[in-house]
Amino acid sequence: MLDIRTFDAKGGGNVLYKALAHPLASAALRGLEKTLSAKGSLALYDPDGAAATLVALYPGLRPTAGLYTHDSEQVGQPDGFGGAKRALVDLGEGEALHVLALSFEHEKMRARLQRVVRENQNILSLASARLPDAMLSNPRNYLDKLNFATNFAFFRDDAHFSTRLVTANYWCNYDATNVRYWCRLYDDAGAILAEWEEPVADNPAGIIIDSSEVRARFQLPAFTGQMFIHVIGARGHDVVKYALDTYGKPGNSSLSVTHDANAWPSPRYATLPAPNDGEKIVLWIQNSHASPIPAGAITLNPMGVEEHHSVEVEIAPFATYGVDIGTLIPDLRWPAQLELRSGNHVVRPRYEITEGALTRIAHLNVERSDLKPEPALRHLSPALGRGFVLPFPILDPTKFTSIVQPNPMSEQIESLPLRLDIFDEAGLLKTQKFLGNLPRAHHTAIALHELTDVPGHADLVYDFRDGGDGDGWLHAMMRYRNKENGHTAETSFGSHIFNTLMTWRSEPQSYAGPPPGLTTRLFLKLGQGDRQSFSCLIYPASIEGLYPSVTELHLYSAQGEQVGQQTIHIAPSGSFMLWPHEVFTAQEIDTAGEGGYVLIRDLTCRLFGYHGQRNAEGGFSLDHMFGF
Repeated sequence: MLDIRTFDAKGGGNVLYKALAHPLASAALRGLEKTLSAKGSLALYDPDGAAATLVALYPGLRPTAGLYTHDSEQVGQPDGFGGAKRALVDLGEGEALHVLALSFEHEKMRARLQRVVRENQNILSLASARLPDAMLSNPRNYLDKLNFATNFAFFRDDAHFSTRLVTANYWCNYDATNVRYWCRLYDDAGAILAEWEEPVADNPAGIIIDSSEVRARFQLPAFTGQMFIHVIGARGHDVVKYALDTYGKPGNSSLSVTHDANAWPSPRYATLPAPNDGEKIVLWIQNSHASPIPAGAITLNPMGVEEHHSVEVEIAPFATYGVDIGTLIPDLRWPAQLELRSGNHVVRPRYEITEGALTRIAHLNVERSDLKPEPALRHLSPALGRGFVLPFPILDPTKFTSIVQPNPMSEQIESLPLRLDIFDEAGLLKTQKFLGNLPRAHHTAIALHELTDVPGHADLVYDFRDGGDGDGWLHAMMRYRNKENGHTAETSFGSHIFNTLMTWRSEPQSYAGPPPGLTTRLFLKLGQGDRQSFSCLIYPASIEGLYPSVTELHLYSAQGEQVGQQTIHIAPSGSFMLWPHEVFTAQEIDTAGEGGYVLIRDLTCRLFGYHGQRNAEGGFSLDHMFGF
């Protein structure tokens, strides 16, 4: 597993990791590896604790002549490379011919190290791996997180499918100007197919990057790969958010949607279903780094079972490789689920299910390594009501099947004590179903359409009546199927405490700012071509006694101008199926145009939503929404 520190729940993303792993930086660091490998002994000066991450990504920069520190309390401690950390003042007495200071500030490091190096010691730094100032949102502070607002997107255009990234310029809400999306497209072998900038208007304009347009613009062959995105001019936060549609070419009515990739690799991922009879599942492994993934470094195992099946193929830098789950693990069937041990090599992967002529894509979720079972969840304050709630839609049972499967989502959780609370659209509790204390290796999937005869939503909550443990990272995968034509969509997400005035640690989470999160800002794209978009908006309520929402729907054009506004009300624990073409006039929808969107705002409560599209053939997509 790559020994890299990428993300933690308190500090967020590790900016230094992003600076070292950026594709432009990686080219320079690969060159530095080649140069130093032929020029004698190398010492590292590590002022900021970057050595482990650097060497994991670039093994050729492993120190052969010691790791030096200016922290007097660290001298003599293990250096992570089989030796002990040395005092910086002793650098000149060491055997190193080359000293690499792990800093992007070359002149600063040179001035510091000249006090201690020998005359024949060559001082180097990471300055050659700096991005150009023109790509930096804050050139004065290189390791500002806003300089590395980056992400990956699965991107494909072939005879059967196209992909389309859709978002809006939410950076302008933080007074950002001259925002650009710098993009680099890789093919399945990791070769660069194209590189370009997408300009963005200085207002809340819609943004579309369509694979078919990119393919035509650069006269590319068919491709299945990934697009790296670097937002220049970011303000407010460093998360690049988007919705990603996969849609079939004429003759293929398949339709899917996923979302932003979580830009930090993780050791493990979950929410991966085993194939059902008649299904083929391909797990798309997309290397996020400039070093190859060794054969056998990535494995899959049945959830809760230490039975590991390795991917015995080396995957090149930035390459994309499809793993046929049924071939790798031939005897496992849904409702079994799988765990991906990815070794920190990839950001959140996608999986693709083919069933007959239809295909759908969904994403895996990060399995947390920093969480332990939390006894306090059994005794939360009454002011927090039901506590953690995972809300998700139940589509019209006369037309759709709706199935939920709970997922273990932290490495140490061994039990899932759960209950389903099922509500109609008006927020009335229809029924409850205690699921028991499920083991980590459970094969449980619940048919929600058999528990209610009306559309609405369900909340998955903790229920400790039979014991068990919780960790506050409750997740589930939801699968929906059209009874008439077999079109299917699935998504997965996790729980939060919703709409309580009292807080517990970081809950109720806010889209922006500290808890309690009691407001809503959600993005819903309009339909494209013959496709109509929709959102199932849910008012999750951990407590009773709340008032109906006052939810404003702002329709924006692709040019960032508001062209319509409506207000709706959703009952606590209720839901609302929003179809923009039904809420706004045809003229307003036409004015909004391709790239238009609905901004869903509420200052009275935090709503949660799922969005998708429906095409003329009855195909549909569905995934949870994002806010900004």
